[in-house]
Amino acid sequence: MKNDSMKHTITLIQGDGVGPEVTDAAKRCVEVAAGVHGFDVEWDEQLIGEKANKEMGAVLPNSTVTSIKRNRVALKGPVTTPIGEGFRSVNVELRQRLDLFANVRPAKYMHGIKSNYKSTDLIVIRENTEDLYAGVEFDNGKSETKELIQFAETFTGRKIRQDSAISLKPISVFGSRRIAKFAFEYAMQRRRKKVTAVHKANIMKFTDGLFLKEARDVAKSYHSIEFEDKIVDNMCMQLVVKPQLYDVLLCPNLYGDILSDLCSGLVGGLGIAPGANIGTSHAVFEPVHGSAPKYKGKNKVNPTACILSAAMLLEHIGERTAASDVEKAVKSVIKEGKSLTYDLKDKNPVGTKQMTNAIIKRIESK
Repeated sequence: MKNDSMKHTITLIQGDGVGPEVTDAAKRCVEVAAGVHGFDVEWDEQLIGEKANKEMGAVLPNSTVTSIKRNRVALKGPVTTPIGEGFRSVNVELRQRLDLFANVRPAKYMHGIKSNYKSTDLIVIRENTEDLYAGVEFDNGKSETKELIQFAETFTGRKIRQDSAISLKPISVFGSRRIAKFAFEYAMQRRRKKVTAVHKANIMKFTDGLFLKEARDVAKSYHSIEFEDKIVDNMCMQLVVKPQLYDVLLCPNLYGDILSDLCSGLVGGLGIAPGANIGTSHAVFEPVHGSAPKYKGKNKVNPTACILSAAMLLEHIGERTAASDVEKAVKSVIKEGKSLTYDLKDKNPVGTKQMTNAIIKRIESK
């Protein structure tokens, strides 16, 4: 029997490029799962990115941030970020404004996907607000940059070229301990066995060194979970050679971003890579892949990453059975191998809508 009193309001942000197509696919799957499991979903649609900039004069309107604060959760499509010029990453700004300090990106092999890494089952947990992604940059040739260079030379005795641009890499005790605790708690809740802290503390002894020190200290309180650390370049090699030896990867911001793409490549690519940005009070769920503007409106891209992100959202709001059904439906369609998009199937691939329809049929059959 349907429980009409149970309703979830979710902020929906379509994003740019293929965003509207993949978010529509995820939205449909959530609505079907809600109908099967007796709860209601109301969507609070908001703008972000290029469309928001054109219509509202801001890439991240205050109304969008307010909506997420009010509803506490959001499903978001990919957003275009200009490379080397233009506005800064909207994703980074959103995470900072809502203090979404934990980025969670699972990478698990699904039967039916061509891969040499069929035993891979990883979770990358990335600190989301500090490190080089804090966006504290100084352009070359600017007076403030020259002052910073002079200051750094005076106090370090190291020579810096005057035509340099400068980025600062803040890593705090607070931020490091917070993400380390999150990683261990996440591991415990999901019965994971090991956390590996990733760093470059052999070179960056103060910043990455601090991150590693705090991770080691937090690990002392979690006796049931194995802890180790790996230098980031070694970690890349280890993941390519023997990913089955790793479980939960605890990373600073930049390394986590890079390693999560590497991990998604092990299990089939960004088209199947979901993601979550989680804070103390709010959470935003989104596919890891970009906006792919060349595929916009072509009914071609894989909806899996966004649908699995929606499944993570359902789990987050307490609808665990519905979340499990959505995930199982995706796995079933991929394993069957008939209704798959071009990135998963060489011959006779289907479109975004057709793959979504196949997934929805599985959800309805539960």
